[in-house]
Amino acid sequence: MIQKLHSLVWGPALLTLLLITGGLYTLRFKGFQILGIRTWWKHTIGSLFADTKDSREEKREHSVTKAQAACTALAATIGTGNIVGVATALTAGGPGAIFWMWVSAVIGMATAYGETWLGLKHRYRSLQGVWVCGPAVYLSRGLHMPVMGFVYGILCLLASLGMGSMVQSNAIAQTIQFSTGTSPVFSAVIVTTLTCCVAVGGISRIAHVTERLIPWAAGIYIAFSLMVLLLCYRQIPVAFQEIFQCALFPQAVVGGAGGYGISRAFRYGIARGVFSNEAGLGSLAGLHGATDDTTPEEQGMWAMFEVFFDTIIICTLTALVILCVTKGNLSGEYGDGAVLTARCFGAVLGKLGEHLVSVSMVIFAFATMIAWFFLGRQTLEAVMEQISGWIFLSERLKKRIRQGYLVLYGYAVFLGCVSSLTSVWELSDIWNGMMAFPNILALLLLHRQVRYPLK
Repeated sequence: MIQKLHSLVWGPALLTLLLITGGLYTLRFKGFQILGIRTWWKHTIGSLFADTKDSREEKREHSVTKAQAACTALAATIGTGNIVGVATALTAGGPGAIFWMWVSAVIGMATAYGETWLGLKHRYRSLQGVWVCGPAVYLSRGLHMPVMGFVYGILCLLASLGMGSMVQSNAIAQTIQFSTGTSPVFSAVIVTTLTCCVAVGGISRIAHVTERLIPWAAGIYIAFSLMVLLLCYRQIPVAFQEIFQCALFPQAVVGGAGGYGISRAFRYGIARGVFSNEAGLGSLAGLHGATDDTTPEEQGMWAMFEVFFDTIIICTLTALVILCVTKGNLSGEYGDGAVLTARCFGAVLGKLGEHLVSVSMVIFAFATMIAWFFLGRQTLEAVMEQISGWIFLSERLKKRIRQGYLVLYGYAVFLGCVSSLTSVWELSDIWNGMMAFPNILALLLLHRQVRYPLK
C-alpha cells in the first residue's frame, strides 16, 4: 500500500508539474539562472568576500543574517541525498539519471527563487517579534486559502519528524556502526543529546552552528572528491560521455552502462534531484524567511545558489567519483547507496576514503537534522498563527506546543537511531512529495507577483 502511494505521489504528474513550474519561471526571468550567473554569483557567495561596510551584517533577536540563512538552507539540502541519493539514482536509472538531475537543478533554481521571493514578500512578525513565514503563509495571505496553508504546515511538520529527523539519525547510527561497530543505542543517546542542545537554543544557535559546520564539511568533501578525480582523470571524459549517451541515446550504449531506458533515467534523475535540493517543496521559503536586512530578490538569488551548489557541484562530484572508479559498471559489484560511494572513495584513497564518506555522512546528516528543526519551528509558528484565526490560543499554550515539538523531535531522532526505517523512508518521501502540490499551486497562481531578480 505504501509503495503504491509512493509511486502515485512521485509519479509522472508531480515530476511534470515541477518541470512546468520551473519552466514558467525560467521563461519569466529569461533564463536568468544561466545567463545571469555572474550577477547572482556576485550578489551571493561573491558578496561574502566584499570588503565593504555594507557587507557587515547585524543580527537582531529572532532573526538570522544572510550568510547564516544560506548555511542553514545548505544544511537542510546537503545531506543523505548527495551521497545515498546520487548512488541510488545511478544504480536505478543509470548514468543518464545524472543528466536529468542537472536539468532538475537548472529548472529548480528558478523555482527556488520564486518560492523564496514569495516567502519574504508575505512574511510578517508575530506579537513576540518572531518572523512567521513560508508556504503556509503565502498560501494563506497570498492566495487567501488558509485551509491549504494549514494542510501544507501539517505535511511539513510530518516531514520534519520523518525525513528531517528519523531518516537522518538512522543514517548517522548505521554509518557509525558500520565504521566503528558502535551500538546504535549509544549513538542514539549522543546524537539526541547534541541535537536537543542545539535546538533548545532556538534559531540563533542553529544558524550559528550551521554557519560554522557547513563550509568546513562541504570544503573537505569537495577537496577529497577532487583528489579522487585527479587520480582517475583519464576516466572523466568517459564518465561525461556515458552520462549524455545514456540520457539521450541509450540504444547507442553498450557494456556495463547499457540497459537503462530514458524513462528510468528521467524519473530517477528528476526525483533524486528534487530530493536533494528540495526546489519546489517550499522548504527554502521557510529557511530564508527569518533573514533581516535583505530583499526578496537577494534571498531569491541565494536560494538559486544553494540549488546550484547542492546539485550541480556536490552531487556531480559524487556521481563522477562513482562513474570514474566503477568505469560505468553499476551492476552491484560495489554495492549500493552509501556503501557504493564509500567503496569508490576507498578504492582510490584506501581506508581514508571510506572514513571520509562516513564522517561526511554523519556531519551532513546532523546538519540536516538541526536545519529541519529550524524549518519545523518556523512552520509551527505559521500553523499556530493559522489556528489562532479560528480559535483562541493563549501564549502559555503556544509555549507548551513549542516545547512539545522539541520533545517530539528529540524522540524522533532517538527512535530513528535504533529502528529499521524502510517504511519511514517511503512515508517521509510521500510527505515530501505531497508538500510540493500546494506549494506548486501557489507558485503557479502567484507567479505574476514575483519580480525579476535585477529589479
